[in-house]
Amino acid sequence: MNTISRESERPEHAWLATLVRELFQTENSARLHPVVEAERLGDVPPARALRAVAAHALEALDELPPLVTRQGLPVSHAGKRLGAALSALRDHFIDLLINTEKSYRGTLIGMRHGVDLVELIQYTAHEQGDLELARWCGEWLDRRRPLVEETAHQLAWFAANPEVARKSVKANPLALGLRTLIQSAEQLAERLRPGTSQQLATDEAREAS
Repeated sequence: MNTISRESERPEHAWLATLVRELFQTENSARLHPVVEAERLGDVPPARALRAVAAHALEALDELPPLVTRQGLPVSHAGKRLGAALSALRDHFIDLLINTEKSYRGTLIGMRHGVDLVELIQYTAHEQGDLELARWCGEWLDRRRPLVEETAHQLAWFAANPEVARKSVKANPLALGLRTLIQSAEQLAERLRPGTSQQLATDEAREAS
C-alpha cells in the first residue's frame, strides 16, 4: 500500500506523517547548527557537547529514510531543506543581535524541542501499532537525552567564562548597527511609557537642586 492511500484512509496516520516531516526538519537543524555554534566557540567543552549532538543527528538522518518508508510514512526532503533554511536564517540574521551565551541557549532549546517531538512520535507510533518506529524512537531517546543533558550542563562553562558569554556572536558593522538601533528604540519606548517623562523630569530637578 503506498503512502498516499495509507494516509488518506487513516487520518491519525496522516498526523503521524506530519510529525515525521517535522522530525526531518529538526534533525537537519540538529545536524547543522550545533556545528556552526561549536566552530565559533573553539575547542572547549560546550563545543564538544554540541558536536556530539550533531553526530547523532547525522546518524539518525541516515537511519530514518528506510525506516519511515517501511512504515508507509514520508521521507521529507522538504523538511530537511527547511531545517537547513532555518539554520541559515539564524546564522545570517538572528545571530546578528545576540551574544554567545544566548546563541548557545537558543541551540539548546532546539535540541529539547527535538526530544519532545520524538517522545510524541514514540507514543503515537505505539498507539497506531507502528512498533518498529516506536522502538527506534526509544533507542534515539536513550542516546539523545544524555547528549542534550550534557549540553545543558555546559551552561556552567559560560558562568565560569563571562567574557566569552557576553561576547557578540557577530561583531561586523551591520551587527553593531542593528544592536545600536534596537537599543535606541528600547530607550525611546521607555521614555514614551506613561509616567516615565514625569519621573525623568522629577529626577533631573532633584539632581539640579
